[in-house]
Amino acid sequence: MTGIDLLRRHGLFDAKVPRYTSYPPANHFDRDVGAQFQQQWMADVPADQPVSVYIHIPFCRRLCWFCACRTQGTTTIRPVEAYVDYLRDEIAAACRNLPQGLTMGRLHLGGGTPTILPPAVMTRLLDAVEGAFDRTHDFEFSVEIDPTEAAPDLLRLLIARGMNRASIGVQDFAPVVQAAIGRPQSLAQTQTVIDILRDAGLPSLNIDLLYGLPHQTSDSFGRTLDHVLALSPDRLAIYGYAHVPWMSKRQVLIKDADLPDAMARFGLAMQAQDVLTGRGYRAIGIDHFARPTDTLAKADAAGLLRRNFQGYTDDQSATLLGFGASAISAFGQGFVQNAVATSAWQVRVTRDGMSGQKGYVLRPQDQVVAQIIADLMCRFTFDPDALARRFPDQARLIATAGSMLRDRFGPLFDAPGNAMTLQGDARPLVRIIAQHVDGFVGVSGGYSAAI
Repeated sequence: MTGIDLLRRHGLFDAKVPRYTSYPPANHFDRDVGAQFQQQWMADVPADQPVSVYIHIPFCRRLCWFCACRTQGTTTIRPVEAYVDYLRDEIAAACRNLPQGLTMGRLHLGGGTPTILPPAVMTRLLDAVEGAFDRTHDFEFSVEIDPTEAAPDLLRLLIARGMNRASIGVQDFAPVVQAAIGRPQSLAQTQTVIDILRDAGLPSLNIDLLYGLPHQTSDSFGRTLDHVLALSPDRLAIYGYAHVPWMSKRQVLIKDADLPDAMARFGLAMQAQDVLTGRGYRAIGIDHFARPTDTLAKADAAGLLRRNFQGYTDDQSATLLGFGASAISAFGQGFVQNAVATSAWQVRVTRDGMSGQKGYVLRPQDQVVAQIIADLMCRFTFDPDALARRFPDQARLIATAGSMLRDRFGPLFDAPGNAMTLQGDARPLVRIIAQHVDGFVGVSGGYSAAI
């Protein structure tokens, strides 16, 4: 059996499965778990452990057709300024619930387009964050940047305020692909922004790409990879485009007939892996790449890689505090997502400061399944002995998961002892394997392609 035959037999080219940036996936969050849980869980955050902070800026001047994020268009800056005022109120309300003296190890501004904020508005936002949390000695401040909406004075301000990692959205440089996804962005624009950042002293650069886009071919994607490598990023995230027009209405502007088929899509993913590993980047999980000197690669080598709502990370914080409309917070006890619509989020912030609308309380068995899936997604391993040491009361569940993996996928794993490691050629199947472990398998949901 060839490698392709094996992948096809296990459903890689037609399966729709979760991305498992959380467990359980967010479509299983319950409206009974909202602001009251959010408030209590904030109060229970250990005062001596750094937290991570995520701030969602949902505004964009243009709405890219491929995007399935929670975003909204704006032609003026006034709603953005008002939104930041609400963010400041939300952060202040959180501080009234959180223990005093809490430190912040990570700050990430995501969107939408965070760089839509004018310097004065960004300053007001960062002043609120820094007034709420002291930074740890190894603090990382990252921002998602759209090169078509990134004023030089704002970029320099972000560097001056401590931004030490920038994530540049590229997706693809081919003009025909850009036209098909509603995102014109030239190589020159991107190079200019990167030059400004580096001249201002930016230590680390990430670039985001997508494969599986309309009109994307091996030749065109190869040229995009060449352009990106010339920009010399420290990390790359290369995601498979999730075509879910039933969830993201703007994607109806992308014609199904223009998308590469499943085999071509897989070929693009493997092309990226071959090109980048051939240029010295370390493959991280299923869709990230990093230079060996980068902290993500070091965490991967040390077995400390983790996965959260932004993808793979070396962040070891146990608590993620999400601010802004639709932002998700992660606590030891579970997850809470803020009200998704900006108007609903503003009402909740005005009413009592806490904007949690739905979430999930992790049961003991959920925590075990979450760790099994994290080990599979981050390390391609299942180690029952390590799991039993961490969860001594869940031996039966661990044994059941191990039996299922051996019965269903045994030939795909190397297992010299109790620990099992997914073989290299079978690693594209890891999300499918994780779904079989998942206690929610069989629950309907609009998931994305497995590759």
